[in-house]
Amino acid sequence: MQSKLLLIVIDGVPWRNWRRFFGNLEGWVAAGEAQVWKIRAPLPSTSASCYATMHTGTVPAVHGSTGNDDVFRINLPDIFSEVRKPGGVTGAVTHSFWSEFFNRSPFDPVRDIEYDEPDSPSINHGRFHTMTGYGATNQMTPSDADLFATLTMLTERFDLDYGILHSCTLDSMGHRFKHECEEMDKACFDLDAQLAPYIKRWRAAGYEVIVTADHGQSDRGHHGGLGEDQQDAALYYFGPAKGPAPDTLLQMTQLAPTILHRLAVPIPDSMPMRNFLVP
Repeated sequence: MQSKLLLIVIDGVPWRNWRRFFGNLEGWVAAGEAQVWKIRAPLPSTSASCYATMHTGTVPAVHGSTGNDDVFRINLPDIFSEVRKPGGVTGAVTHSFWSEFFNRSPFDPVRDIEYDEPDSPSINHGRFHTMTGYGATNQMTPSDADLFATLTMLTERFDLDYGILHSCTLDSMGHRFKHECEEMDKACFDLDAQLAPYIKRWRAAGYEVIVTADHGQSDRGHHGGLGEDQQDAALYYFGPAKGPAPDTLLQMTQLAPTILHRLAVPIPDSMPMRNFLVP
């Protein structure tokens, strides 16, 4: 691999919450240590559909996932499969949907919740959670501090070339409490504080880091449809490459080819969009 990269997906954070509550991320942008752009999710702006788009570089009308009840093993090239072809090592600390989309389906919690498979053609090292029982009275989300530590453990134990972390905490908080409330202010503040020390550690270990969301969320705690509040999030990049002008609107379909480009992995023809980072 030309470089190593970690993708941190914080589920369901709208653009305005990124820019007003994530003080560490914004501080690095102000100091010139990170770059930030607005990124737009596809339609439907539903979580599972967006996960599939982020890793295949295709819209839901192409990859086929219409929402959270339509999760299956996708038969398209994705970031994991393409990194594995030249022998790269991959890891995931995510919701189980990612395992179903990109490793095997259906998800068997006993078999799949934790595995290390050096010969896998997709995800070598997986640590997954299902959020079984999720609802308004119980979020069923793991601690973000534990997720960050788990990804770091995988990077240091297995020397990952590409790794992804996915947290549903803020998406669940938005659905439960909406956005103009003390609970959401504090939740964003806490996640920013928990993430920041790990960004320093990952960068010191030689990783480029992308922090973003799969979609936004409306003031009423909804997403899935059309509109800047539901579709738009921020994307922060830590690394040596340069991106477009700060006011450029990125498309989520650009994320997969950009990550492969940074890793010097050939971009498959199934990913039609161009990368947005250049050396």
